[in-house]
Amino acid sequence: MTEHSRETILKVEDLNVKFSLRGRVLHAIRGVGLDIYKGESLAIVGESGSGKTVLTKTFTGLLDQNGWVDSGSIWFEGQDLARFKTEKEWLKIRGRKIAMVLQDPMTSLNPLKTIGRQIAEALELHQGMKGDAAKKRTQEILLDVGIQEPQRRMKQYPHQFSGGMRQRVVIAIAAACQPEILICDEPTTALDVTIQAQILDLIRELIRKYKLTCIYITHDLGVVANVADRIAVMYAGDIVEIGTSEEIFFSPRHPYTWALLSSLPQLGIKGEDLFSIRGTPPNLFQTITGDAFAPRNPQALNIDFKERPPYFDVSPTHKVRSWLMDQRAPEVKPPAVLSRISREGGSLYEG
Repeated sequence: MTEHSRETILKVEDLNVKFSLRGRVLHAIRGVGLDIYKGESLAIVGESGSGKTVLTKTFTGLLDQNGWVDSGSIWFEGQDLARFKTEKEWLKIRGRKIAMVLQDPMTSLNPLKTIGRQIAEALELHQGMKGDAAKKRTQEILLDVGIQEPQRRMKQYPHQFSGGMRQRVVIAIAAACQPEILICDEPTTALDVTIQAQILDLIRELIRKYKLTCIYITHDLGVVANVADRIAVMYAGDIVEIGTSEEIFFSPRHPYTWALLSSLPQLGIKGEDLFSIRGTPPNLFQTITGDAFAPRNPQALNIDFKERPPYFDVSPTHKVRSWLMDQRAPEVKPPAVLSRISREGGSLYEG
């Protein structure tokens, strides 16, 4: 994406999200700031529990009942979504403007309704279509997502579809409303590698056809190697590094990003153990002092345990929250294994 096309479609400012659990407060999102640009594909990556899904659920008002936006703002089309309180407000955004594809299609589909009925419901709710118009558009959408014989298939139920086909239907329902932003939450996790590649190709094609802005959520950097324009790396409820896909893969600067990349199975050596990140993520019930990754970071500096690092600009498109970027810090080089990441991006994702 060229610099002149960087129109911000959604802006997150100093967002803090908390949950109440058994009388205690968990600080799930810790002061996140993020600009999402119109027409881009942004991948948000990180281990399970890093806050990826919670962050994007705030864009559609789908936080669990025990969660709330404690402070900060989410600007979209001149409105602060963080201030929304009612379902009536959210129904103008959810599905119609910002749609979400979840990782398990069986939990997204109603087993008692035909596929055609479920797509048509989305068209009726968000596009005002009815009758033959909705039926015709449903068939067009099924063809768009690669489901042949739409007249026959729309009369079938979810259990009559394979896992990959069910995911295509979920994508079809999300795309039916032609939203401004499409959020794909681990859209390929439950699928085998061949089907994963097909689903990613499908999402890419829909982005092109409908001119969507797409947010991918994944724990696997390899999956987004070929589909993301930019990558945001999340750890312990914070974005610790963000840059173009090329910058994150070929010039990562945060030790956590190094660890994630080192964990790619594609970098494994036959006969040797795969790399794993030592330790566990911090307890978000407790106040985090310093760099949240410091206890797991072999190269941690003394200051990492005392002060939270600010963002340092690596380039106009690349910033990192790490004290290693401070001019006073000693030089610490990334793991040697990262030099093996091929500039042929496709080798990172076999599919």
